[in-house]
Amino acid sequence: MMKEHYEKMLPGARLWTGDMEVEMDAIEQIRNVTQLPILAGPVVVMPDVHLGRGATVGTVIPTRAAIVPAAVGVDIGCGMLAVKTDLAAADLPGNLNRLRAQIERDVPVGINFHKQPMAPEGTRGAGTLENRMKKLEKRFPKLLILDEMGRFDEPRMWRQLGSLGGGNHFVEICLDAEGAVWIMLHSGSRNVGNTIGQCAMHMARKVAERVDRSLPNRDLAWLDEGTPEFEAYVEGLGWAQEYASLNRDLMLHLVHKALAKNLGREVGFVGEVTNCHHNYARIEEHFGERIWVTRKGAVSARAGELGIIPGSMGAKSFIVRGKGEASSYCSCSHGAGRRMSRAQARKVFTREDLVLETAGVECRKDEGVIDEIPSAYKDIDAVMAAQSDLVDVVATLKQILCVKG
Repeated sequence: MMKEHYEKMLPGARLWTGDMEVEMDAIEQIRNVTQLPILAGPVVVMPDVHLGRGATVGTVIPTRAAIVPAAVGVDIGCGMLAVKTDLAAADLPGNLNRLRAQIERDVPVGINFHKQPMAPEGTRGAGTLENRMKKLEKRFPKLLILDEMGRFDEPRMWRQLGSLGGGNHFVEICLDAEGAVWIMLHSGSRNVGNTIGQCAMHMARKVAERVDRSLPNRDLAWLDEGTPEFEAYVEGLGWAQEYASLNRDLMLHLVHKALAKNLGREVGFVGEVTNCHHNYARIEEHFGERIWVTRKGAVSARAGELGIIPGSMGAKSFIVRGKGEASSYCSCSHGAGRRMSRAQARKVFTREDLVLETAGVECRKDEGVIDEIPSAYKDIDAVMAAQSDLVDVVATLKQILCVKG
C-alpha cells in the first residue's frame, strides 16, 4: 500500500493516507517538520494532505512548550459551520438563482466587507453575539502583538465581521440523504488573522536568527513558552480564533435571513449549530501530557464530537462524529484537499470543464473560480475511506447552491 511506502520514508510520522498518492514536495515538508526538536510525538498526516507554507495542509503537529506560527498558518481559526434547517427540498424554488443573488447581496464576498460593523439585532442569539463582539472589541487594544503589527486598519476589521473572503471559502445550501436543507459555510479570521499570523512568523524568524537556531526551513521557526514573543502570539492567536468563530456565526444569520426572505417564510433550525476550526493551535492532554496541538487543515475528532468535512464545490460533504482515536491526537481531515495547485488548475481546466463538473449546482461558472473546479481536489470518497477509524458519518450532504468569493 502507498501508506506503508510513505511511512518508511517518514519514520517520525503517522499517516492516514490510504492508497492515495502524496506529492514528493509534501513528503519533504513533512520530513522537515519531523526533524523539529520541539515535537512531543509523531506528526500525524491526514488523507487530504498537500503542500502548504512551512508545513503541509492536512497535518497535526504536537509540540512541547512551543508553537510554530507558520504551522498554524495565516488564516487563523479558519473553519466550518453547518446547521440543519426545518426546510425540505420541496420547499425550495426550482431555480435557485435569485436565492444565490440574495445571499451574495447580504454576505460580502471576496475583498468586500460591510459598510458599517454588523449589528446582530433581530438575529437568533443576538444577545450572545453582541456580547461576544463587545468582548473582542474590549480585548483588541490590549493585545501585545499590536506592537509588532504597527499601523492597522481597525475600522475595516470590524466591518469584515460577517463577511466571506475569497479563495476556497464558501457558503452553501445543501441537501442530506432525506432531503432536508442544510446551511454550510467555510471562512476564517479575514485580514486581522492574516496580519497576526504574518507578524508571528516574522517574530519567530527573528528569534531564530538571534539565537542562531538551525532550521530545516526558515518557515519552521518557533516561539518558546515563557518568552515575550510567545505570550504576544498566543494571546493574539486565541483572539483571532474567537474572531473567526464569531465571523461564521454572523454569516450564518445573514444566510438564514436571506433564505427566509427569499422563501417568504420563517426558517427554523433543527439541532445545534456545528462550528469548528481547522487552522488553529491549543493546549490539549494526550498520553498523560499537556502539549500544544497545531491542526493545520485538520479537525478535532474527540469521541462523540461533531465535525465537518467538506468536499469540493461539485462533490459531497460530511457531518461526522469523532471516534477519539488517540494515535491521531483525536483528529480527522478538514476536507478533500487539493491535488493540484491553483496555478496548475487554471492552466489545465477551462470554463467548459467547470460548467460540466458543477452541473446541477447553482454557482459561479466563470474563469474567476476555475481554480476551485472539483477535479483540482482529491476524491472525497477516498479521503473518507482512509479515515474510517477516525470518524463516523452522521450525515452526507450534497450542495445545490454554492457562493464563492
